[in-house]
Amino acid sequence: MKIRSIHIYSRDGRRRDVVFSIDGLNIITGRSSTGKSALSDIIEYCMGRSTFNVAEGVIQDKVAWFAVIYQFENEQVLVAKPAPKAGFASCSTVMLRRGKEIVPPDFDDLRVTDDDDAVESLLSRLLGIPENVTEVPIDNSRDSYNANIKHSHYYLFQKQTIVANKEQLFYRQNEPFQPQAIKDTLPILLGVSGRDRYILEQELRTAQRDLRLNAKLLEQANNAVDTAQEKAIGLMSEARAVGISLTLSESGEVVETLRSALHWKPAPVPDDDVERVSAIERDLLEQREERRELQRKIDAATQYAKRAEGFESEAAEQKDRLTSIKALPKDTDGEWQWPFAEKNLAMDSPIASALIAELNSLQEEMEIVEGERPHLDAYLTEQREKVEQLLEKIRSSEIELAAAIAANEAIAAVGDRNNAAAKVVGRISLFLENLVSDDTRRHYQAEDRRLRRKVEDLQRRIGLDDTGERLASVINNISAHMSGYIEKLGGEFSEFPARLDLQHLTVVIDRPGRPIQMHRTGGGSNHLAYHLAALLALHRYASANNQPIPRFLMIDQPTQVYFPSLEKYEATGGSIERTEADADLKAVENLFKLLYDFGTRDAPGFQIIVTEHANLRDEWFQDSLVEEPWAKPPALVPDDWPES
Repeated sequence: MKIRSIHIYSRDGRRRDVVFSIDGLNIITGRSSTGKSALSDIIEYCMGRSTFNVAEGVIQDKVAWFAVIYQFENEQVLVAKPAPKAGFASCSTVMLRRGKEIVPPDFDDLRVTDDDDAVESLLSRLLGIPENVTEVPIDNSRDSYNANIKHSHYYLFQKQTIVANKEQLFYRQNEPFQPQAIKDTLPILLGVSGRDRYILEQELRTAQRDLRLNAKLLEQANNAVDTAQEKAIGLMSEARAVGISLTLSESGEVVETLRSALHWKPAPVPDDDVERVSAIERDLLEQREERRELQRKIDAATQYAKRAEGFESEAAEQKDRLTSIKALPKDTDGEWQWPFAEKNLAMDSPIASALIAELNSLQEEMEIVEGERPHLDAYLTEQREKVEQLLEKIRSSEIELAAAIAANEAIAAVGDRNNAAAKVVGRISLFLENLVSDDTRRHYQAEDRRLRRKVEDLQRRIGLDDTGERLASVINNISAHMSGYIEKLGGEFSEFPARLDLQHLTVVIDRPGRPIQMHRTGGGSNHLAYHLAALLALHRYASANNQPIPRFLMIDQPTQVYFPSLEKYEATGGSIERTEADADLKAVENLFKLLYDFGTRDAPGFQIIVTEHANLRDEWFQDSLVEEPWAKPPALVPDDWPES
């Protein structure tokens, strides 16, 4: 699988084509911000990835559709995708076409026919990825899954931020869960985990699942048989407690005796007397209200008596107090006389007259109060007798009500007993239905033995598979070419063997005494050498052994490490003169010559696409240019295309 061409469509229907050579080195060089780095994002977008990673700017503003034509051995596949809608960062709808040779469609012919899942399935199948499932231990928390075309992306793209990154060897390696995905799927893509092992592992998982299910059924059967007698005795006790009559079986077996409970019929329930209870409750309510009314009258009369008694006591006390100090006139022989004055002194004064009138009135009121007391006492006695009679009637009514309620409760108990008995009969019926026979248990035991033998046999056959040894052999084959590439690129420690460390996803230099991992080396040119050495060696093995990894590699701006600064590198802008003036020219030539030779000698026909700022005057370099150096214009997106 290689890249035949990339096509973008303007919103007014125009099309821009970038056509590649499917064999060997392809170089696109030019100024910054002309769309070179976006090419890998467009290709990945059209390989089934829904997320749209093209940077904000001209491309997003002016391009309506993206399309890539992929070249396979005997056919071509066109995948076209619309740009995500405004406000969205992804799109999963596509247009798919297959054919011997595909002509890029016109804008009016673009229409959605499928989705990213279809792209993933088709490209995976045409690439030759076998049926597979990642090898995950049974007790592991992560799930198994199928390796597909998306799992080859790690080895196809070396973006600007990755190509010389000492901490990250593969594309997307720094994202969550991706390192484990690389470790799980690379053995499959390198042909280590084949279809035979996949089938055996599938059969083993199925057999292990069946064994677990049968083991649970066997455990349930054993428990049921062991506890059946105990449960039967308990159910018999419950049945007798709720009044179910049981007939003892001839064999005396408890289980057989329980079967007679299935013939139980509920006892008839008589009607209750709700009206009588209601009538008694109404009478009792009236009697209690009458009692409360009588009590209110008694309380009022008692309060009146207390106030009268208080008035009488207060008046007598005041009178006695004044008398004691001889402050009141007294009647002597029919005439009033002040006790402290001469006889008949000022007795006809207004004060004396008023005081004498008050004394006469007080005397009369006290005589009235004393006269009413016998009537009030008689009234209180009468009301208290009525209360006692009414309390007696209330007690009688309460006794009658309790008896009526008790009678109704007894009637309800018959219904409750029937309900309880029905529940017990239901449990007995369920127990008898689920009763496990000895034959059933013997069947589960025989099935358990059969499945255990099958699982052991499959595990033995899988254990005979030398997957681990074969993977180590493949990694050794890949590593064997790495040191040579590192030396050609001028990398440090090239005199020592280098190897690909799949466990840590890095490059290791096996220096005597202490191995050196890539992140412990210095210099961007060294990191670039290790990256390219690992990827080229991996693709060399895959190409030579016809493994299902696409036959292309995209590298973005690799020569930046050979310039004194990023500013000088970007200022090169595809100029031969600026490249020769500012770059480590020998290193740049070595890099591109290595990539050129790789596609013609090490892995003939392998496609490498490089997007760059540097430019060389060598004929083989100029022959590798896809187009004239990109400037403004020309660039990926023409300036006269309308914006959205």
